[in-house]
Amino acid sequence: MINLLIFTFQAPQIRYTNLNNKKEGTIIMIDIHCHLLPGIDDGSEDLDISLQMARDAVADGITHALLTPHHMNGHYINHASDVVDLTNWFQAELDKNHIPLTVFPSQEVRINGNLLSLIDNHDILTTDEQGQYILIEFPSHDVPAFTKKMLFNLQERGLTPVIVHPERNTELMAHPELLYDMVSNGAYSQITASSYVGTFGKAVQKFSEDILDNGLAQVIASDAHHLPDRTYEMSDAFAKLKKEYGSRRSHAFDDNAKALINGDPLIRFDETPIKKKKFFSAY
Repeated sequence: MINLLIFTFQAPQIRYTNLNNKKEGTIIMIDIHCHLLPGIDDGSEDLDISLQMARDAVADGITHALLTPHHMNGHYINHASDVVDLTNWFQAELDKNHIPLTVFPSQEVRINGNLLSLIDNHDILTTDEQGQYILIEFPSHDVPAFTKKMLFNLQERGLTPVIVHPERNTELMAHPELLYDMVSNGAYSQITASSYVGTFGKAVQKFSEDILDNGLAQVIASDAHHLPDRTYEMSDAFAKLKKEYGSRRSHAFDDNAKALINGDPLIRFDETPIKKKKFFSAY
């Protein structure tokens, strides 16, 4: 187990909605990575599925969600302006159907050599209105050679990269020192709830646990895609997190999700290298 490094600043509160009714000691669950927008990537196929996924999210305890369609991953291009428009439309559909879920626009951005130009052309959405954090996805089986330089360039511009689902990248599984290098140099990372509870198999689950044990992840998200096999499992993941690390850690992860939406500092943990192991399967 590892210790919290930062617990000195005031816990961030979502500024877009009133959470004054939050009970002492409870978690308001924020999902910062999901694919609810219908028909634009490998997530939900249509509005009916999206609405059912939203109901499932609420049933799992989720109150707010970043909608993060794939962008520039070789299969899907979802321009920033389109995502904003679709998110506004989808919020109206949620309200019309009395589904108490508040959604915000963002993207899951595949790292690529043109990323800085896309930012200059205002085609990249951050997780927050202040432009502090960007969700970065790697290919499933490798980490591009230009990654270290690109992450440095992003941080030079004041953008902090959040590496999504590193536990499912086979190169990071084989070379976990790469993830340590990224996080110790200022990046954050996001574990998928389903990975942590074992849905993607034992190897991915074990690597998720290693990442958490070594302080290399700061947030958990669903990466929900579709029904019935790529849904939320957020409540199960937070229950496991609390059981294994205690309530301070689970509340820190909850606060970090709010911080990503608000553009506030995230809580970091003691970051240590993962001892290299042989993983026999991916996901």
